[in-house]
Amino acid sequence: MQNNFTTQNGISIPSVGLGTWQSAPQDAYNAVRWAIDAGYRHIDTAFAYGNEADVGRAIRDSGVAREQIFVTTKLPADVKDAEGAKRHFYQSLQNLGTDFIDLYLIHAPWPWAEIGKDCTDGNIVVWKEMIKFRQQGLAREIGVSNFRPDDIEPLLKETGVLPSVDQIRFFVGNMQLPVTNYCQSKGIVVEAYSPLATGGLLLNKQLSQIASRYGVSVAQVCIRYCLHKNTLPLPKSVNQARIEQNFRLDFDLSDEDVRALDGLEGTGPYRYLRS
Repeated sequence: MQNNFTTQNGISIPSVGLGTWQSAPQDAYNAVRWAIDAGYRHIDTAFAYGNEADVGRAIRDSGVAREQIFVTTKLPADVKDAEGAKRHFYQSLQNLGTDFIDLYLIHAPWPWAEIGKDCTDGNIVVWKEMIKFRQQGLAREIGVSNFRPDDIEPLLKETGVLPSVDQIRFFVGNMQLPVTNYCQSKGIVVEAYSPLATGGLLLNKQLSQIASRYGVSVAQVCIRYCLHKNTLPLPKSVNQARIEQNFRLDFDLSDEDVRALDGLEGTGPYRYLRS
């Protein structure tokens, strides 16, 4: 597997990250420790998850230098003003116990309680603040999550700065092709959250048959498929064995199997997934 994705600004992002959504504080701490011991060097959290402090503590306790761990966190989805963006960014720095954040994202284009609301003006305001964070060296990279092309274009038009990353739900059967194709055509790294559809794919018979041929798990097939599609997967688990297994991706899918999985597009579990 490729070891890294590279942003348009030349920043290297390790190609598989540990997701920590819905991980309780102690579970997040344990998962991050296990992940780092297993070789992960990319951890994804968010202010809204309530576990930034535990993620930061686990990184410090791991004994691995902070500079060797790529840490992503996110501005809460309902923050659409400059002062709120600054306050939450500095709070995330404090929570994580770090002097910088590797990747800072706008968590969503609208508040989760108002999905679909037009927050274009607010997104532009907070995007301008995030550009400043990067200019100041406080964030190495900046990007968005759950944004579609119509959400991204106003940011570019107003500031001339494209997000370096768009973190979206992406899994077998649900590749969000209009968003994925747009981002990849623009050089925006696509990160795939919920690559297992929050467990919804683990009992899929076709995936099980493919996995058995390679002697791997369904989860490993799903993660490998994301990489094959040039997206960066963020599998989440709080189980040590599964965390370790999800990182063992030293196999590739045949063209035939990839075509079979491509054919599942539009059949995935479509309940709205949050990150």
